Amino acid sequence: MRWVQEKGLLSGDRVPKKTDSNRSEQKWLDQLQPYFPPSLRPLFDETYSDFPDLLSETTEIRLRAGRPLALCGYRGDRLLRTVTDEELLQTIHLIAQCSLYAFEEEFRQGFLTLPGGHRVGLAGRTVLDGGKVKTIHPVSSLNIRIARQFPGAADWLLPQIVPMGRGVFFSTLIVSPPGGGKTTLLRDLVRQISSGRPDLGLAGVTVGLVDERSEIAACYRGSPQNDVGPRTDVLDGCPKSEGLQRMLRSMGPQVLATDEIGRMEDVRAVDEAIHSGVALLATAHGQDLEDIARRPGLAEMLRMNAFQRFVVLSRRRGPGTVEGIFDENRNAVEEGGRLC
Repeated sequence: MRWVQEKGLLSGDRVPKKTDSNRSEQKWLDQLQPYFPPSLRPLFDETYSDFPDLLSETTEIRLRAGRPLALCGYRGDRLLRTVTDEELLQTIHLIAQCSLYAFEEEFRQGFLTLPGGHRVGLAGRTVLDGGKVKTIHPVSSLNIRIARQFPGAADWLLPQIVPMGRGVFFSTLIVSPPGGGKTTLLRDLVRQISSGRPDLGLAGVTVGLVDERSEIAACYRGSPQNDVGPRTDVLDGCPKSEGLQRMLRSMGPQVLATDEIGRMEDVRAVDEAIHSGVALLATAHGQDLEDIARRPGLAEMLRMNAFQRFVVLSRRRGPGTVEGIFDENRNAVEEGGRLC
């Protein structure tokens, strides 16, 4: 399956390639099956055998104790049979490799990453210690987000952020609502900048990636599960405000990248980055530029002209619909259409 760049889409108008695609989609199912209890595994086999297109459409698997197992995708949800309390507990133990203590920090944060880059979100009763979340117990819901890469997703964007092909990158903020494709686009942008694009005359450069929630590189035990390029150094699980400064001081990147900025504590780190001669690639939740301007942290970044390019995505015609590219004065560089 590839991402198409027509009709203003990064994705959405997806073109299945039955031979290669089915093999690649079966891979994520094979990776996840061992984490489900034996009583649930046949359910997945039967469902995907009866509805093979679901393999490529499924983006999340949600397990809720006493409620139907849900296969979620961009076309909607398919509800299967009820998940028992015991099945949910077995799944948690299999994911934690029968050692919940070893994953204490992940449970406190509310998510953990599996081999292959698949991320498991946790919900349930929070246990507090001194007013802060210590852990989640019992866990009543699991959300397994299926990790997929779309090599080439940033093909159309890279030329837009390299002024006159000089190998100097515009600091760029990618804006979209949740599920709009911003992290997928950022991941491929990092990969291409790190690898280089000979067709554009661009050599690969060193990228410092601060991956606070393990969504970009999807590190498992410190090793990236996603391809983020040969010249990318990853700081996994570190708060963005601290991680950006650490990368600047210790790793000497030419480009910094991080996901979901916007808090006031991020402002100082962003200010330090842009005054260090380093390009910054980042994402933020929002519907459009007016929306992000209403958030104090992002408003301050706009005031200090931290970014020279803004990419706005939506889900209007599927995840990754490109609404436009704008310069630092918020004038349109490209508006939807075919961005090739």
